[in-house]
Amino acid sequence: MQKIFTRDFVLCFFAQFAFSSVFFILIPTIPIYLSRLGTTDVGIGVLVGVLSVSSLILRPLVGRALLKIPEKKFMVGGTLLYTFSSIAYLFAKPFWPILIVRVFQGIGLAVFQTASFTLITRISPDARRGQSLSYFYLAINIAFALAPSIGMYIMNLFDFTILFLVCTGLSLLALVITLKMGAIQGVPLENDSSNDQPFITREALPAAIMAFMGSIIWGALTAFFPLYALQHGVANPGLFFAAMALTLIFGRALGGRMMDLYRREKVIFPCLIAQIVAMTILVFSTTLPMFILVAVVWGIGNAFFYPTLVAYTIDLAGSSRGPAIGTYLALSDFGAGMGSVIMGIVLQLSNFQTMFLALVLTGLINLGYFHFIVRNRSKKQYANL
Repeated sequence: MQKIFTRDFVLCFFAQFAFSSVFFILIPTIPIYLSRLGTTDVGIGVLVGVLSVSSLILRPLVGRALLKIPEKKFMVGGTLLYTFSSIAYLFAKPFWPILIVRVFQGIGLAVFQTASFTLITRISPDARRGQSLSYFYLAINIAFALAPSIGMYIMNLFDFTILFLVCTGLSLLALVITLKMGAIQGVPLENDSSNDQPFITREALPAAIMAFMGSIIWGALTAFFPLYALQHGVANPGLFFAAMALTLIFGRALGGRMMDLYRREKVIFPCLIAQIVAMTILVFSTTLPMFILVAVVWGIGNAFFYPTLVAYTIDLAGSSRGPAIGTYLALSDFGAGMGSVIMGIVLQLSNFQTMFLALVLTGLINLGYFHFIVRNRSKKQYANL
């Protein structure tokens, strides 16, 4: 049996961990930082969401370029952009300078993450792809478990200057680890036809659309849950994200093999149900124990949701992995960005409970799309085999 934990896999894992730590440190702290600067709810939604939206166009372009250019070069570029944007937070105060910084950070995210996921899908054994992706997602999950609470601790104990310096240091750490990876990465066979690749890979769309709608919920949570928790007396909203991340870690560490034992559709369905249940509970939640319950239910669903969608994307895309991953991650990021923007408008016009109900509706729409379109199409494909 081919092994998963190669040298490049391990180095990519730790580079992803350091890189993701920066992203997750800013999840609970940036909304509070913007709120203290006097930014409106809509403004917070825009500034939180623009990081994801800025990668919408770039991810498919990076995916196509990965047919010719080694993944490592893009990962180095992404860490450099993250380093410069982390430093820039120290000087960007009004709305527009922060918007520009967020855009560049979003570009760095698109470049690094598209390349890292493409690398992992390429070096993973085909028969263990789901398990490999599940393990790789642990880098993101462990960062998610630690970084939000650490970010809030730094913010409360010191100030935002120290917070942004820590983000700069972690970005540099990701750069150093990436530089230690193999100097030459394999190049897919279809390089010569890369110019003929469409901007959006059609085979990736079923998984990408589901990721888009799931990320709408996630984008709204990251933008506004910290403010909602503070409103109800929770001093460290990072505890919510830590509980969610710990659930993801245990789920993916213990059940990663499951994704290669069952058809993708059988794994996706309960994940969508868990998202809907979590948001329904959140509508009625006002205390830390209830918030933790929401985090655990959400974590149970998402432990397998996104790794399965990535594996499903590669299953359908065949050898065009870079463009497919670019398409998938672009729509996923776009959903996260639109979630914070749209739900920021909903919140401005109503209240938190109404916004959470809108997230429940989003989950139901996603479930309907999966049941009536994706699963039916899959059944017809299996019937024709």
